[in-house]
Parts: sequence; structure tokens; C-alpha cells
Amino acid sequence: MEEFDFIRSIKPDFYRQSSVVKGIGDDAAIVRHTNKDIITTVDTMVENVHFSSKTTEPFHIGYRALAANISDIAAMGGMPTSYVVSIAIPDSWSADELQEIYHGMDDLAKVFNMDLIGGDTVSGEQLVLSITVLGTVLKGKARYRSDAQEHDIIFVTGTLGDAACGLHILLNASQTDREKYRYFIDRHRMPMPRVSFINQCEAIKRLSLNDISDGIANEANEIAVASDKTLLIEYNKVPSHPQLSNFSSEQQFNWMLSGGEDFELIGTVSEKDWEQLETIAMKTNTKISAIGTVRNDLKKNGTVWLQHNHESNRLKKSGYTHLRR
Repeated sequence: MEEFDFIRSIKPDFYRQSSVVKGIGDDAAIVRHTNKDIITTVDTMVENVHFSSKTTEPFHIGYRALAANISDIAAMGGMPTSYVVSIAIPDSWSADELQEIYHGMDDLAKVFNMDLIGGDTVSGEQLVLSITVLGTVLKGKARYRSDAQEHDIIFVTGTLGDAACGLHILLNASQTDREKYRYFIDRHRMPMPRVSFINQCEAIKRLSLNDISDGIANEANEIAVASDKTLLIEYNKVPSHPQLSNFSSEQQFNWMLSGGEDFELIGTVSEKDWEQLETIAMKTNTKISAIGTVRNDLKKNGTVWLQHNHESNRLKKSGYTHLRR
């Protein structure tokens, strides 16, 4: 399929957002928002780095790539509205497989009423998918990593380690175990960003937030550094799915703290607002867990400490990090 035939094949018949003035078809898209701040985020996924045909079907490649960006919008307290896709396509990928990638994105986009408004298509030696998502947030309501304060409660949504466990199963398990642990596989392939939960939190004056893309060992440290505070996490309070206990203690520890790609949220909230946050979680059917507290320790600020087995040890960044030498 030629480039422009392919572009025509993915062009939407209509746009879901009234803010889209001009979508696919010109040199650039035009989006109009008058009373909100615009949030922009971009993620790039590379074949055999972020995904592999051994574990991920084309549909799930598109779904997960868009989910990663939407989760970033949620972590800023926003609502995703539209997205732009740039893709480098090797000769080994068929037109049907490429269509499935876009179907995966559109399947998730429908959940949030998002529009595909543009992008770029080129040839390349391996599949590279780069997605830019636009979102909106009410003025003054964006959430930042730097907003943690002393005595805040540290919380996370959902259960952690699910996606890493799902990848482990896809790479190592028999077909019988794949069926047994379908929950983890689905969490790896089709994560659901916490947009509805965080958009119900507008009445809460202050939240610090980070999305869990690289594991809480990384994300908690980013909050600690940005806020110049000490984060103290209790390992026995970190939530996990009951079936995760079927795996070794070492696997559970690594997956829950460093596995990443759960696309849940970690954040901090004042003690006085905790009850309100719990109410919102219940209203949006969101599991939420208090896992620690924020301290102001001048000697330790900018670090994270983990209480585990009656010891307190520094929790350093861990897991996969690009460009690390």
C-alpha cells in the first residue's frame, strides 16, 4: 500500500471532539481550546525494545502505545482529547498488521472520546511507533511531582507487578498457565489508564502525581527529588493481585517495585483529603492503597526509603532505563 493510500485508510470519518477544527488532510491539525490549559506528551515505542511479536499482537501494540501516553495525561490531572501518530514501517509488516495497530489505538481512544488528528508515515528497518497525545486540564488544576509535602499520605491505584508478571508468563509459561494467568496477560497487553479517577479529583486542592510506567522505585524517587522530600514506603502495604503470591518472593518484590508498565498512579495527598480521595476511588470503582508517608528530613530529602522485614533501606531507582551505560 502506498503512503497516501494508507493515510486515507486510517483517516476518521468524523471527529469526536468539537475542539478539532482541522484534522487529517492538511500540513497540520488545528485544535481550539479557550478556557483550559493544553497538556502535551509523547512516547516512542521501538520493535524488540518495547514490544516483540513473540508476546504482543499488532492490535495490542497500538493499544499499549496509546495507553502509555494517556496515562501521562492522567498523571497531570488531565483529560486526553486527541492524538498524532508517527510510524516507521519495515517491509516485513503487512498492510493488515498495520491496520490492526491502528484498530488497537482506536479501540482505546473510543473509551475517552479521543480523535486521531494527524501524523507521519515513513519506511524504516524496524517498526517504530511514536504517539503524541493532547489533553486538557482546568486552569490551575494540573498535578505536579513537585507538590508533595510533609505528612502527606503516599498512595497508589490498582495492583502492582501485574504487567511484569504478564510478560513473564508470555515468555515462559505453557498454554495451560497462560489461561490460568489470563488476568496478568491482559494487564500487560491492555492496561487501562486512570483518567476517570483523577478527573473526579478536581475538588482536591493539592496532589502530587506520577504514572507508574517504570515501577514505583523509579516513580517515587522522581516525586522525592522534584518535591525535595523524603518518601517512606512500607512494602507490606504495596498492593498486589492475589495470584501474584503463586510466584517466588523475589519475583513479587522485583515486579511490584521495578516491573513497570502497570500504568497505575502513585501520588501523595494531605491527610485531611485522604478520606475524600477514598470516596472518589469508591465512586469510580478504583482500588486505592495508602503505602507510606512523606517526611521532611534534611539529610535524606530527595530519596525514598523502603520498610521491609523490620528494616529500612534506601529504595534506589531500578528497572529498565533508556540510554543507561
